[in-house]
Formats: sequence, structure tokens, C-alpha cells
Amino acid sequence: MRLNLPCSEKTVEKDSSTRTVRRGCPVNRLAEDPVSTNECTTSGDPSIAVSISIVVPCRNETKAIHAFLNSLLSQDLQNFNWEAIIADGMSDDGTRKVLQQFSSEHPQVRMIDNPSHIVSTGLNACIREAKGDIIVRMDVHTEYKADYVRRCLEVLQRTNAANVGGACIALQTGFIGRAIAGAFHSPFAVGGARWHQPTYEGPVDTVHLGCWRREALEQIGYFDEALVRNQDDELNFRLTRAGGTVWQSPEIVSWYHPRSSLGALFRQYFQYGFWKVAVIKKHRLPAAWRHLVPAAFVLANLAVLAAAILGIIFGRGPFSWFTVAGLAMDIAYAVAVFVAACFVAKKDGWILFPLLPLVFSSYHVAYGLGFLSGIYYFSATPRKNPCGETVFTELTR
Repeated sequence: MRLNLPCSEKTVEKDSSTRTVRRGCPVNRLAEDPVSTNECTTSGDPSIAVSISIVVPCRNETKAIHAFLNSLLSQDLQNFNWEAIIADGMSDDGTRKVLQQFSSEHPQVRMIDNPSHIVSTGLNACIREAKGDIIVRMDVHTEYKADYVRRCLEVLQRTNAANVGGACIALQTGFIGRAIAGAFHSPFAVGGARWHQPTYEGPVDTVHLGCWRREALEQIGYFDEALVRNQDDELNFRLTRAGGTVWQSPEIVSWYHPRSSLGALFRQYFQYGFWKVAVIKKHRLPAAWRHLVPAAFVLANLAVLAAAILGIIFGRGPFSWFTVAGLAMDIAYAVAVFVAACFVAKKDGWILFPLLPLVFSSYHVAYGLGFLSGIYYFSATPRKNPCGETVFTELTR
């Protein structure tokens, strides 16, 4: 494996320690051919070339933290200069005690505080503390193949992309959890988002987790700390708008544990829809037009319901051309749900079929309602930060 390193260096002093920051080609050139970017190419053992900082946000994770730490130590990082920084959001369930003990036993892993609790502030705190040339993000609710980090470096070198990662492969147990995981990989559930497709390789608008050269993050700016959700999408949107490439590779393998109940799934996707509006408002453009479809579907159904009620009130009856068109739309949606459920059940087990229509509806309706709520919230007169409103910000992860 070869790793390209920027040629220029400068030494920065921080808290009485010294680290070397390498400056390189701007983000809008990261996707170009390595030969044309005036970089120094190092071949041979990659451990000679780079240092790695693994950054992890975390809060109240006693059920998952042990498995994650074991997965971290199982990474093939022999001979690499690496560190792992875990930003704990002031956990009160015993997670901090586990991390403190683990850090004392493994000096390459350290915990820092994240008093703001949210993912974006935790990630930024980790990145500011990081000493590595390469930043690799990990999540506590994900299991990693032993060569995950090494593959990230190889793909980053091979593609010269601004950010690389693997597909978000859902893995869950139990009847409801398996149905949620099965629907997660259906194009119908997520609008054909390629980062849900385990075999896809190529450019994507966003990617699961991520791996960056440090200078790419320093040039584009870190995660937006105003966002409780969708901070990954927003960062990748900035990278691509600056001319960089976000690249997905099936060589980078990890397994994500989705929610295990319909209520938790509904809350999660409601938040995704809500905070997607904040991202669109910031950039005045959606990263992908599929983000608008669930809200349009929910809004159309609300309009049809209102038209039917008004028809009854004014004595015209519940049916009009508008309500009939709405009914036809819902019938078409039900047929699409049935077909999508058949595909998922054929692949993952027909026992899941009775639940799958409800799972698909939860994905779509929750996101659509969240999006419409976000439109109201963020388009109104300036409001206070909704961090106290748990319907928008409550984090179960």
C-alpha cells in the first residue's frame, strides 16, 4: 500500500507538546490524480508514513461500550502510530468508569469530556486533541472488521478522495430488529441512498462514519456544532461543494446496529427529518432531492385529509377530485410497500413480512413529519436553540 503525504510541514506547539501538521492540496484538488497534486509519495510500510487518530463520540453506552472497546483493540494496527480519543458526553450510567479504567490499561486510548453532550461537539473536541495525520471516525454502536482502519487508509490513498468509508450494513437480532435492519437496505426505505448498498463502490453524497486527511478537515472546517443530527451529511455536503469527493468502498466493512423498536426508529427518523431542514436552510440547497419526498408525501396526505373534512363540513361530501387523487396516491404507495416488503422478506425471511409495511411507513412518515416540523421551526422568527426540547434532540445513542 502506498500513502501520499503532503510535502509541506509546520510544527505547532500546543499545551507544551509539539506535533507536526502537514499542509497539502486544497479540498477542491483532493479528487485529482495524485501525481498532479505535488505530494510526496511514500511506498512500503504504511506505518512509516502516517499517524492515525481514531475519534469516537459517546454518551450513556454501558450496553455497547465493552463490545466496542474489544472491537477497537482487535483492529489490525500493528506497527502503526495510532491513538483513539473518546469524547464522553458526561455519561451518568457507568460508561465513564469503564472508559477511565480502560484508558489506564491502554494508554493509546483516552477519554475527554464533551459537556455539550451532542455528537458534533464531541467529534470536534476529539479532532482538536488529535495528533494524527489521518482522522478515522468510529461509532460505539458499530462492529468493525479487523482491517477496517487499514482499508480506510488504502482507499483514501487509492482514490485521493476527501472522505472515504464503507456502506452502512445493518445488523440486528429479534423479530422487530431484523425487520428494521432488512428494510434499512431496501432502496424503497431510503430513496436509493447508495451508502445503504453494501456492494456499491464509487462517489456518494454521504458515507457511513468517515476517514479524512487532517488537512481536509482543517481546510473545510469541522462538524457544525449547531446540528444535533445530520452533522455528517452537512460536512460531506461542504466537502463535495468545495470540489472534493466522498467515496464509498465495499472493502471497508463494518456492521451498524439499528434501533430495535418501532418507537425508537420513529424518533430517530423524525429527528433526521427535522435537522435536515437546518442543513438545507444553511446551504439553501438539498444534498439530494430524495430528502424532500417523504415530506411531500406526508403533506399531500394532510391536505387530502383536510379537504375531506372541509367537504363534510360544507355538505359537499368527503370525496372530490382532489381526495380521489389522494386516495389513488395512497393505493399506489400501499402497492409499493407490498412489493418492497416481498423483496425484503424473500431475502431475510417471510416471517418478517407482516411487520415490514409498518417499518417502511415508520421510516417515511417519521422523516416526513420531522421535516415539516423543521420547516415550521426554522422558517419562523428566530427561536431559541431547541436543545431543551427532547422531541427534537433526545439522543438514544
